[in-house]
Amino acid sequence: MTTAPVPRRGALALLAATQLLLIMDTAIVNVALPSVGEDLTAGSAGLSWVANAYLITFGGLLLLGGRIADLLGHRRVFLGGLGLLAVASAAGGLAPGADALVAARAAQGVGAALAAAAAFALLLLLFPDGPARHRALGAFAAMGGLGGVLGTVLGGVVTDLLGWRSTFWLNVLFAAVLAVLAPLVLDRRTGPVRHGGFDLAGTLTATAGLGLVAYALVGAADAGWLSARTLGAGGTGLALLLAFTAVEARAAAPLVPPSVLTRPALRLSNTLAALAQTTLFPMFFLVSLYLQNVLGYAPLGGGLGLLPLSLVVVAVAPQTGRLIFRIGLHRTMTLGFVLLCAGTLWLALALTPDGGFASTVLAPSLLLGAALPLVMVTTNVAATAEAAAEETGLASGLVSTSQQFGSVLGLAVLVAVATSRTEAVDASRAAAETSGYRAALLTGAAFAGAAALLAVRLHPPGRVPEPTPVQQVPDRR
Repeated sequence: MTTAPVPRRGALALLAATQLLLIMDTAIVNVALPSVGEDLTAGSAGLSWVANAYLITFGGLLLLGGRIADLLGHRRVFLGGLGLLAVASAAGGLAPGADALVAARAAQGVGAALAAAAAFALLLLLFPDGPARHRALGAFAAMGGLGGVLGTVLGGVVTDLLGWRSTFWLNVLFAAVLAVLAPLVLDRRTGPVRHGGFDLAGTLTATAGLGLVAYALVGAADAGWLSARTLGAGGTGLALLLAFTAVEARAAAPLVPPSVLTRPALRLSNTLAALAQTTLFPMFFLVSLYLQNVLGYAPLGGGLGLLPLSLVVVAVAPQTGRLIFRIGLHRTMTLGFVLLCAGTLWLALALTPDGGFASTVLAPSLLLGAALPLVMVTTNVAATAEAAAEETGLASGLVSTSQQFGSVLGLAVLVAVATSRTEAVDASRAAAETSGYRAALLTGAAFAGAAALLAVRLHPPGRVPEPTPVQQVPDRR
């Protein structure tokens, strides 16, 4: 039995808005952290965990969230994730102290992981592989780029006018609106439900392993890469991930079937997705710091400085599908990583302690804005091209986990590079900090260059089909 076709444009708008919310949430809270510290008398360590708690649960649960969506239904898990995100955001808005706020942020990460994995899986189901999917992924990339800047701008404005607690209530409002609209555009039977047993041992080892690795990465900046805490958490996490691979080989209904990981294109595309975020995510952070700490911009001005980049992302992302059709997936991907490497290198070399926004950041940021959707869309297309209908949640969870861990690893490594270089330079504060940011961005450019070389080796399965009129596919349980 089938139902009427899903209104795809409405569904895409809803899912893209969810991506916007999840990216925006991270930026909003980061801008509000100084005000949080003043109000709750929290030190720098406590404030860092207000951000880190979200990153750890988000990164650790994306894979599980995708597989739960395959088992229980993508729409159901999507709504559950939004509901948990809203409730946790309300708890954050009411938090009486730093510990309660950290707990609320961890719960936000759980809700975000469920909503993000289910939203991506829904997009894969609603838009079959080909031009329609490329356009949908382009919309996702555009909203991701816009979300970072919008979050920074809104975070500064809302925090100044209404206080830091209002940033959490803004999340509640947005999540509630999306949850109300979801039943109108997502059929309750959208997406297949994977039947079978639940891999409890695989779930526990994978989730704990990923969570501990994330904990080690985000804590390395505070405790040091060779500290007992970092090495202990990281080593235990890696040991659990090795145990996970052994469990999956024997499980009757594995969380990640071993046959999936034998696909060369999937392995390489997930690696490239991680490398893309290893460069991109810290770049936003470092540019904002440079504009504020060196050029003297206010937090709001630092966010607006990234607006031209975001506008280029919004303009280029919808055209990525056409470029894939014209020159091929792996060529488009390679082009994107070459532009990412060139833009990051240009930005690093342009930074000066006495420069201005137009002479240092503007031009290279426009090149980076063109690179971002090319690498994001192509890696997502390649990572999900081989996914069967019952594997959509798994495919979305894998690539989302790769991107999240690329972001966390990149931020940890590049901030460590910037800090060590800043401390080693005997010069004025502005000159020392500029030197640190330059060294970090050069490291990011090296990651992007390595990704460009790897992208040449990618051989995506099958030929990208030519643009054809989109046909509606009935939804199934």
